[in-house]
Amino acid sequence: MSKERALRRAERQAAVEATRAARARAVRRRAQRRAVLRRLRPRLPDRRTGKMFARRTRAERTAIAVGVLLALLLIWTYVDPLLARIGLTMLVAVATPIVVVLILDRRI
Repeated sequence: MSKERALRRAERQAAVEATRAARARAVRRRAQRRAVLRRLRPRLPDRRTGKMFARRTRAERTAIAVGVLLALLLIWTYVDPLLARIGLTMLVAVATPIVVVLILDRRI
């Protein structure tokens, strides 16, 4: 009787081990398939906000810089008194971030 029980237990353990091995092979195949798909799928660009000027595109930053330089060029060529030039330059420097946020902010 004990030999029969030992034989049945060995058969059960062999069956459990076979199903465990099959499950492990399936998990490994699934992981390999996911890894291949992850490599093939194009990644989105890195959108971390820790960078400087992270919220603006290159075209927006270029437009801001050109606008500020154009405003300063106009001020320094067409305004005669030096104190007025300096005052308007300071106004452009202070007003530029405000105008940029009001015009280009995407959270609205």
